[in-house]
Amino acid sequence: MTTDGTHRAPTAGATPRSTARWTAFAITAPGLAPIAAEECHALGLVVTGVEPAGVSLLLTDEALCQLQCWARMISRVVVRVATFAARDFAALEKRSAQLPWGKFVAAGDAFALSVTCRKSRLYHSGAVAERVARSVLRAVPQARAMEAPADDDAADVAPDVQRVLVRIDHDQCTISIDASGERLDRRGWRLDSGKAPLRETLAAALLHTSGWTPEFPLIDPMCGAGTIAIEAALRSRQIAPGVTRRFRCEAWPCMDAAPMTLVRQKARDVMRPSVSAPIVAADRDAGAVHATQTNAARAGVAEDLTILHQPLSELSLAQYGTSGWVVTNPPYGIRTGDPANLKALWGRLGAVVRAGGADWRLALVVPDASLSRELRLPMRTTVRTATGGRPVHFMLSRPPRP
Repeated sequence: MTTDGTHRAPTAGATPRSTARWTAFAITAPGLAPIAAEECHALGLVVTGVEPAGVSLLLTDEALCQLQCWARMISRVVVRVATFAARDFAALEKRSAQLPWGKFVAAGDAFALSVTCRKSRLYHSGAVAERVARSVLRAVPQARAMEAPADDDAADVAPDVQRVLVRIDHDQCTISIDASGERLDRRGWRLDSGKAPLRETLAAALLHTSGWTPEFPLIDPMCGAGTIAIEAALRSRQIAPGVTRRFRCEAWPCMDAAPMTLVRQKARDVMRPSVSAPIVAADRDAGAVHATQTNAARAGVAEDLTILHQPLSELSLAQYGTSGWVVTNPPYGIRTGDPANLKALWGRLGAVVRAGGADWRLALVVPDASLSRELRLPMRTTVRTATGGRPVHFMLSRPPRP
């Protein structure tokens, strides 16, 4: 068992440095890197550093596959191919020509370069992309260069295109290869979205920092597209978020199919048949309820959720027991909700939780502390992050003093 009460995912074991094949970087949303590192440690992976943008790791082939199959709070995994000084184009071309492009791009493959330049002599991203693309084409003449979006984790290229990331910062060039393809928060089941959806990775992080464990009931009374409740059901049933999807690294010429096949089989072997305690998703909006139903069906957890068309005012926590968690992303007047009624709504949410008793906890997304005061509950911030481009806090109610 892990510290959060769930069964531990199959681990790759502590990977000795002598057998590690890849220097990898797991990209996260702002503020999530420390808890993503905890997730990597729980998977038995070798973490070598934690930075604001993510987590550095040393990985074998199997560990690279395992990370992407099981990670719930990571947006993308890239493999670091090289870091070198690049004060002029001659140095850039010389060093990039020495890289093992044939490991990642096969004849006939398409590739796209995403380039950023910051405080460097080489400041023209288009010219940098042209030089690096030339090196790839010399190594793999039958490859095809494609236009790519900016080096932004939110921007994807087509699934069959290998993304190459080039960063030049203070004349130091780092070249990385995208191992994920489509962003990892895109699990494949959230095709119907609510008015202000929370990314799956952020929902998983909110659940993690809430302290919820699957033996307790979980209620989301303003569920929107159902992301929080569905992520909770997947976690309770020990379903790996990436078990049914493919990753870009599986198409690398250097990657054998066996590690990913083994990781997926291990993941299927530990799936539980049902959730351990009630998980409830409710919303007053009929469209949100429908979105939750269809998303849950695609995720394979429709039978594990209680989905209700119900306003917050009708919720009684007592019917679900004397203890549990309310975890939600309530309206806060930016893209949803009437600002004039928000204080009343948040006040009602706090009243519902207080009525449940001292052993019910509340975890939620909060745009600012002033709105959280309407809850009339002692709250503390667990994570500062951003959603929809807006800074937010994850906040958790404090347990009563003994």
